[in-house]
Amino acid sequence: MSTHDHALLEAALIGYRHQAAQLAEKIADIRRQLGGKAPSAEPKAAAPTKRRSMSAAARKRIAAAQKKRWAEYHRKKEGT
Repeated sequence: MSTHDHALLEAALIGYRHQAAQLAEKIADIRRQLGGKAPSAEPKAAAPTKRRSMSAAARKRIAAAQKKRWAEYHRKKEGT
């Protein structure tokens, strides 16, 4: 990348940061007018969802069904 392109990109970055700061000020002003509080710096992370557990019997049924599917697949594959 040439130095001209680099300088242009740096100038664009400075301009966009300035615009972002102005927009943040306007948003904060509108929120104050609406009576809302200012948002925190980082949004709260969603609580991790609890994973559902599976019984041993259910795992056995699923494994047996998968083995049956694979056996059927290999039987058909050998027949062709």
